Order: sequence, then C-alpha cells, then structure tokens
Amino acid sequence: VQLQASGGGLVQPGGSLRLSCAASGRIFNINVMGWYRQAPGKQRELVATITSGGSTNYADSVKGRFTISRDNAKNTVYLQIDSLKPEDTAVYFCNARKDWPYRMDYWGKGTQVTVSS
Repeated sequence: VQLQASGGGLVQPGGSLRLSCAASGRIFNINVMGWYRQAPGKQRELVATITSGGSTNYADSVKGRFTISRDNAKNTVYLQIDSLKPEDTAVYFCNARKDWPYRMDYWGKGTQVTVSS
C-alpha cells in the first residue's frame, strides 16, 4: 500500500487547511485510515481515525476543530483542519491499517503544517 499525502502548508492562527491522502496498490482489506502528527521533539500522536464503515475517533486536543472523512470509492482520506493553533504545528502523517489476516500499518510521507503569524 502506498499513501500519498498533500495539503500541508503555512497558515495563520485561526486559519484552515484540508489534508488529503490517497491510497494505492494492494488496498484491499484496509479497515482504518487516519492521521497522526509529530511535532519537533515530541512523539508521534494520533490525530483522528476513520473506519471503512465511517466510525471516527479524535484526539481530545482536536475535537471540534478537525474533521476526518473518507471516500472509499477514491481510497482517499481527508482531514479538514479549522481554527488552527500554533500548537498544531507538526508533520502530519497518513496511516492505513489492515486488520486481517493480521494487523499491518502503512505510512505515508508526512506533510508539514505550520501555524504561525
């Protein structure tokens, strides 16, 4: 599975961005897709995930500001980021997960999101 993320950039506090991640290759049996982020000097952390059935999960720090969605026909996951804060600055990584016959995680190259005035 290959994951191609796009949509990062420099934005002012309070601004918005939309990240996209398209999956290709052996995409059958992908169950969960999601976004993680890693800020300088910090560990990678979960941002949001969405199952193939549409169930979502968000980190507490982004609830109400971030919205994850998925287009199964296009094998693409999106992250709408609103009301950006400087602490959202990080490299955002796309993830795809298969759970059968065993768990496999796939990662895309990150896309930089910088929130600064």
